[in-house]
Amino acid sequence: MATSTIRIDIDPVESRQALLASRLSLSEITDKVARPLETPPPRGWYIALGIGLSLLGVFGLSVGWLFWEGVGIWGNNIPVGWGWPIVNFVFWVGIGHAGTLISAVLFLFRQRWRTSINRAAEAMTLFAVACALMFPLIHTGRPWLAYWMLPFPNQMSLWPQFRSPLMWDVFAVNIYATVSLLFWYVGLIPDLATMRDRARSKPKQILFGIFALGWRGSQRHWEHYEKAYLLLAGLATSVVLLVASVVSFDFAVTQVPGWHSTIFPPYFVAGAIFSGLAMVITLMVICRVAFKLEEIITPLHFDPTRRTSRDPARTSPRPDLPLGPRAARAQSGLPQ
Repeated sequence: MATSTIRIDIDPVESRQALLASRLSLSEITDKVARPLETPPPRGWYIALGIGLSLLGVFGLSVGWLFWEGVGIWGNNIPVGWGWPIVNFVFWVGIGHAGTLISAVLFLFRQRWRTSINRAAEAMTLFAVACALMFPLIHTGRPWLAYWMLPFPNQMSLWPQFRSPLMWDVFAVNIYATVSLLFWYVGLIPDLATMRDRARSKPKQILFGIFALGWRGSQRHWEHYEKAYLLLAGLATSVVLLVASVVSFDFAVTQVPGWHSTIFPPYFVAGAIFSGLAMVITLMVICRVAFKLEEIITPLHFDPTRRTSRDPARTSPRPDLPLGPRAARAQSGLPQ
């Protein structure tokens, strides 16, 4: 009588290569993921924190000097409206767009390999948007008067100039930050409940319990969670495309030759995807080594991310799906 064996590197349900390096149980996966929060940080973490605080101090001194001397030291002048601050703004916004876009689009297309990278991508979005919001405020030269850009009744009868791209950025980026924060937080609720149940000290139980919103993992909770997460994923995808287009208008609506072009909105969207994927891969490499997640974040997660940036026609890690046109031609030896 012949006996059948089950290969641990093949998914027994979908007959494709398993995403994890070994067959870990759900409890083992939870233990590995929760370990960084349940154990004291290593010495390397404090070294990295010290380096980060030192760089933050340098940034604070630089901004203080900027406020003392004026925004002209960043290249802003009468004929040059967009200087160094707007360059930084576009850089951080581009990275921030890709985090939510990658996580939301992969969720809408039901790509299972997103589960190991979505937290890094969404957290990257929040920090990148926070960095991006600083530069338009500094760009004005008077950040303490930033509230003048908001439409509210006042005794001076001032009203924002809604024909200015700077005003479009204020509303677009704030809407995007709100949607990204909700998308990140809603997806985090089951994890917060897990940490609440695993917490050993009373303060941690109270803190995680507050943010878990009474999650019990019941069928009703999962039904509402999946509906809300799906709606936020669809909303986040459309908002990303909208905000990337609005940011590109900072340049496209000017009369500068080479900038006054309708190609800028799709150009900014494509650039955000590539830069965001590169940053996600960088964060994954660091987290994989620093938190010892080699069995959770595997090369099978890096490979589809890399292929997405090289050939968007093939984003699935399934080896049984056909190759994209460019990849197929490259494999066959035909000229590109």
